[in-house]
Amino acid sequence: MPNFSGNWKIIRSENFEDLLKVLGVNVMLRKIAVAAASKPAVEIKQEGDTFYIKTSTTVRTTEINFKIGEEFEEQTVDGRPCKSLVKWESENKMVCEQRLLKGEGPKTSWTRELTNDGELILVRPASSQPRASLCYLWRFFWGTPGCRRLKDNHGWSLTSLWGCWGRTKLSLVPYGALV
Repeated sequence: MPNFSGNWKIIRSENFEDLLKVLGVNVMLRKIAVAAASKPAVEIKQEGDTFYIKTSTTVRTTEINFKIGEEFEEQTVDGRPCKSLVKWESENKMVCEQRLLKGEGPKTSWTRELTNDGELILVRPASSQPRASLCYLWRFFWGTPGCRRLKDNHGWSLTSLWGCWGRTKLSLVPYGALV
């Protein structure tokens, strides 16, 4: 079983504003949310199948507690109350389906996956149509003293981060429109 525990710092975020637009968030709130989400800090504590995830930005802090396979209440990325159910999709990937408690809106979910090279990938798709989806991903690295982000000509160098207790960075980045 993978260990998602750690304090993660963002490296890069893409398509977050586009996702908020699909969800119907007005332009002023989108700008505020994008600015606030540019430097989130994520703390994850895991004990077996039980998780605590705290995401802090300059505007808001969210905390969720859940156990894999048990329904719980949280909010969608745009703040709507929902029931969520997280399941293991593979050995290193959990998938959460969200069901709105009130009203209608685009279908939302999230996935978190630990890659073999130590990345943590968070993807949040949303769809208002059955065959269309927009996702975003944030890139994070594990916030351990002594770990430094180094950039090469092709992006972030994983080999430069290997001294960080085996966990190198967390990736959360939008994948764009999928049809």
